[in-house]
Parts: sequence; structure tokens; C-alpha cells
Amino acid sequence: MNAFLQCGLAAALALASTSVHAESTPEEEANKAIAVRIFEDGLSRGIFNVPYADDFVGHRSNTVSFTHEEGRREALGWRAAFPDLKVVVDHVIAEGDKVAIRWTARGTNTCNGNGITATGRKVETSGTVLLRFKDGKLAEEWVAGDAMGLMRQLGLLPPRVTAAPASAPSGATD
Repeated sequence: MNAFLQCGLAAALALASTSVHAESTPEEEANKAIAVRIFEDGLSRGIFNVPYADDFVGHRSNTVSFTHEEGRREALGWRAAFPDLKVVVDHVIAEGDKVAIRWTARGTNTCNGNGITATGRKVETSGTVLLRFKDGKLAEEWVAGDAMGLMRQLGLLPPRVTAAPASAPSGATD
């Protein structure tokens, strides 16, 4: 092995042996537990007892901001529209005062809620949320979900159109 490769390999091994997987801090673990409760207790069971900061601000992917009370009303609307709603936390990652979650929601739209008339259809959708905590309370939220996919599953939008394969130009030969 040439000297250049040996030096590179030695440097990589040295870095690998000195890198340490940082364990979560107690604060990060507490924030993760609160974040998971939003989905498992709140959205899946209708138990809304997560601590929110007085100055909480929520953000949707379309840049609309919302208050804690507006977010709570929306969550209650989803529970009304999908009485069997179950939201599963697929992944949770914490770093400092932030927690990121990837979630999947499943339910049957048997009632009206959030402006959606009951369709009787089963749906599955997913999304992500980034939460910021301050002093053990939820202070800020950025949420993004597949609203278009949900509306398609409910039959409220036309199915996704896929492009037809392009035909060969006239006069083309193999």
C-alpha cells in the first residue's frame, strides 16, 4: 500500500476510534417523551396534556402560523373526523432544545371534522414535525404532512396523473 493511502487509512482509523456517540442528555430525553405524547396521547387517544409555553407559535409548511389553542382545535377536528385515528411515531431524534419526529397516521373518515365531510374511507398519511422546547415546555412547532395525498385518499381530489410514456419521434428506427 502506498504511503499516501496508509496515511489516509491511519487518519480515518484514528478519527473513528476517537469519535464518541454522544448519549442523549436528560433534557433531550424529557423533550422526546413530551413530543411522543403529542401523538400517542393527544392525536391517538384524545388526551391533550402536554405543557406548552405561553408564547407558543406553530408553523405550517405553507408559512401560516397558529397558536396553541388553534392547533388544539385542529387536533380535535382530526379526532372528530377520524374517531379511530391512530398516529404512530416512526422516528424521534433530539438535539439540544429540538426534537424531530416522523409520524404515520391511520384512520377511517366516518364523521365530519376540520371541514371534511365523512367519506367512510380508510386513509394512511405521514409527515414530519420539528419541535423546539423551552424550560420543558413546547415553545415552537414546524409541521409538514401530505395533505394532497390525504385529500386524494378521501376522494376529494382526482387521482394522481402519471405521464404516458413518450412515443418515438416519427421516422425513428431501431
